[in-house]
Amino acid sequence: MGQLSNRTIAVLSENGFEESELTEPVKRLKEEGATVHIISSKSGTIKGWSDGNWSGEVEVDHTISEVNADDYNCLLIPGGVINPDKLRVNEDALSFVKAFFEAGKPVAAICHGPQVLINAGVVDGRKLTSVKNISQDLINAGADWSDEEVVVDQGLVTSRTPEDLPAFNDKIVEEFAEGVHEGQHA
Repeated sequence: MGQLSNRTIAVLSENGFEESELTEPVKRLKEEGATVHIISSKSGTIKGWSDGNWSGEVEVDHTISEVNADDYNCLLIPGGVINPDKLRVNEDALSFVKAFFEAGKPVAAICHGPQVLINAGVVDGRKLTSVKNISQDLINAGADWSDEEVVVDQGLVTSRTPEDLPAFNDKIVEEFAEGVHEGQHA
């Protein structure tokens, strides 16, 4: 039994996710005993992105319209340029994300993933990191942005790039195992 054997985790993604930023955390979460569901706007499969090209596909477990944040203990948002750009204009996805913050549940986002958090209106006053390309967007949305491999703020875990995945994966396991955080809020 891993330390996440009693956790069900939602991975919110669309086509164009950075392949390693979805597959590596999912592998680690499953190794720790978590039940992991890939959630997307449509059923079937979603395609990853790696080294400037389309890459492997991942099976979608449920569509956003089929699930509720109450069904999950934690949320992971992988990066990539295309994936967060699609998610941040999807009202159902934004409501889903916001519900995790309202319930104090742990949320992790890497690379461009925090763009979704901006549109969900949950970064004001929060300390986080991201790929440098969106740092000013986060600052403009009220976040305290820091250039570090992993930043944890009351159950919100963020990292910059695939190079940060080892530290990111360690921290998501730790924070997801802790569960609800009083300071996590929308």
